[in-house]
Amino acid sequence: MIFLVEKVDWTSASQRLTELREKVFVLEWQMPRDCEFDELDRQAIHIILSNEQGEAIATARLTPCGEIGRVAIRIGYRKLIVYRKLFSVLIEHARLSKMQNVTLNCDIASVEHHTRLGFTATGQAFMEAGIARQPMSCPVSRFKLPDVTQLH
Repeated sequence: MIFLVEKVDWTSASQRLTELREKVFVLEWQMPRDCEFDELDRQAIHIILSNEQGEAIATARLTPCGEIGRVAIRIGYRKLIVYRKLFSVLIEHARLSKMQNVTLNCDIASVEHHTRLGFTATGQAFMEAGIARQPMSCPVSRFKLPDVTQLH
């Protein structure tokens, strides 16, 4: 599978990012739109993966404090290779930005899985749009590309 990888900011790509994230989170998952978009979008670096036809198939963001989030992948493209590509680009950006740690808020059911990958639970679990989540952290220096198929 061949991807076009773009690092973009919110100002230049908000329409494309919004369309993709609305398809996955708002329409498919029925998450409230106001939970999906926030002030961190303007501060984050965003990755867009497109297929050979130029259609956006996946996106994720990395905030200035190292939080990976808003991982949205269209149905039909939710394969390990797509997740690995998104995460590898974000982790490389974190390394180049001299970030010490990356964090994420995983589904409670995947805490053990992320722990085996080197993440450590940090803080209390919380609810986000009806989904129980656990904050987790991993030093960039020992980050392993996870089998993140559990995210969807």
